[in-house]
Amino acid sequence: MHTFLRDIAKIAVGLFLADLLSVLWFGAAGFFPLTILGVTWTQSAILPIAAFDIGVIVLLVHFGWHTKLPVRSPSEKSLLMIAGIVFLIVALAHLLRIGLGLDLILGDFAVPVWLSWIGVFVAGYLSYSSFHFALRGKK
Repeated sequence: MHTFLRDIAKIAVGLFLADLLSVLWFGAAGFFPLTILGVTWTQSAILPIAAFDIGVIVLLVHFGWHTKLPVRSPSEKSLLMIAGIVFLIVALAHLLRIGLGLDLILGDFAVPVWLSWIGVFVAGYLSYSSFHFALRGKK
C-alpha cells in the first residue's frame, strides 16, 4: 500500500507540474483573462496559482521519493502533522457547506453538493492517514 501511495504521488507531481507550466505559458502568451467552466481567471491569478502548484509539488516530491514509512524523522512527522491539519480543515469546510446548505457558485457554475461529499471523504481520509503515519512511531 505504501508503494502504491508513493507511485500516486509521483504521478500527481507530473500533473501539477503540467498545470504550473501551462499557467505560466498561458500568462506569457497573453491568454489571460481566460474563462474556464464559467470562472474568469485574470493575470493577477498567475502568482497564487504558481505558488500553490510549487508548494504541492514540493510536498508530493518529498512524499513520493523521500518518505520512508514508518516515519522516524521529526521534520517528516511535523510535515505530516501540518498536512493532516490542512486536510482536516478542508474536510470540515466541506462538512460545514453540507450542514449549512451553503451554495458554492464558480462563475455561472453551481457546484453540486455531492462534490462536497467526495471532498469530505477524500480530505478526511488524507487527514486520517497523515495523522496516522505521523503518530505511528510514538509509543
